[in-house]
Amino acid sequence: MNPARAQFAWCSLDWANSAFPTVIITFVFAAYFAKAVAADAIAGTAVWSYTISVSMAAVALSGPLLGAIADAGGRRKPWVLGFSLVCIAATALLWFAVPQSSIVIVVLALVAIANYGFETSIIFYNAMLPDVAPPERIGRISGWGWALGYCGGLVCLALCLVLLVQPDPPLFGLDRAEAEPVRATALFVAGWYLIFLIPFLVLVPDRAATGIGASAAARQGIKTLVSTVRHLRRYRQVGLYLLAHMIYTDGLNTLFGIGGIYAAVTFGMGFNEILVFGIALNVAAGAGAFAFGWVDDWIGPKRTLIIALAAMIAIGAGLIVAADVTWFWVLALALSLFFGPAQSASRTLMARLAPPKLEAEMFGLYALSGKATAFLGPALFGWVTQLAGNQRAGLATILVLFIAGLGLLVPVREPVIGANGGSGASA
Repeated sequence: MNPARAQFAWCSLDWANSAFPTVIITFVFAAYFAKAVAADAIAGTAVWSYTISVSMAAVALSGPLLGAIADAGGRRKPWVLGFSLVCIAATALLWFAVPQSSIVIVVLALVAIANYGFETSIIFYNAMLPDVAPPERIGRISGWGWALGYCGGLVCLALCLVLLVQPDPPLFGLDRAEAEPVRATALFVAGWYLIFLIPFLVLVPDRAATGIGASAAARQGIKTLVSTVRHLRRYRQVGLYLLAHMIYTDGLNTLFGIGGIYAAVTFGMGFNEILVFGIALNVAAGAGAFAFGWVDDWIGPKRTLIIALAAMIAIGAGLIVAADVTWFWVLALALSLFFGPAQSASRTLMARLAPPKLEAEMFGLYALSGKATAFLGPALFGWVTQLAGNQRAGLATILVLFIAGLGLLVPVREPVIGANGGSGASA
């Protein structure tokens, strides 16, 4: 099989699945739910956040065991396909989310199922990267996947705006009084994901099946996980970094998840404005990730990550007090410039800290650290928002997570990369 074609097809799944978090979780359906389905916007914000928290907790609890079973069984593509189809089916059913508070529970259940399918599929997708890309190109291929993900979310969001939400009268005979143009974005995302999943399924090679049964694979996976944790105790820098990563990543995920709701409720943005807002944020995030690639190589991933987190803390503080929608736009775009660099530098730092011959295990734990407390950030945001009666107080909880993660990151010693590419003394 053509390696370049397989690598591009692997990256294309990021293009396919990024439509779901961009359109459904962040910019369109979250805002629609809070403003049109829930009884009131504040309560809608809270229960949406709780729902995302529950689904992420389910991923954190089940992911390691499912991953261990897949590793023991050999093949990963069936897992990617199965959980992707779960996400696609639940997303398509959101078409029936009419603007009535009587169906809130059904809508939230579908969102939880869809998000669980999306997040779980990524575990097996990421596990395939070392098999698709040679060691000297893993960073590049991974980066291209991130870039295509930003582009895919952006293009899908733009098409939803142009074809569904913006036209007046609506195209395709959609009834605006029943919110059908907005509800149709769920069908569009489901179709997008399904169509662009095909190149991945057809062109990306998979490992051969080992023939190990599910129960034996589960037992083997538990032993491997215990061994990984025991190894981790011998590597203090890795353990400290994974703790920092767990906390600030929770803040990043929460920020991404509540962006559309915050714009809709706190600043009264309509769906058209939220779509444009989402497009602008994706452009800024993609530009930041692209530009900071050189910064990462120049000063190292730890310093790059510190700069990104510090900038997001400062800008986020401004967002909390911003009273004017223009300033909200300016500050949100500035913050987005550092969102991509924080994600990409995190992965680079893990690659440098991982002990030789333990890279796969350490990256597995790295993935777990990004999900283990993923329920905490949305839950805190929702709880504080409900308690205070406004979203600005909820937004402050994200800054607390960034500050805590940054504080734990600072003492981490980053290995110095020598001229031969190997790791030298710690910096």
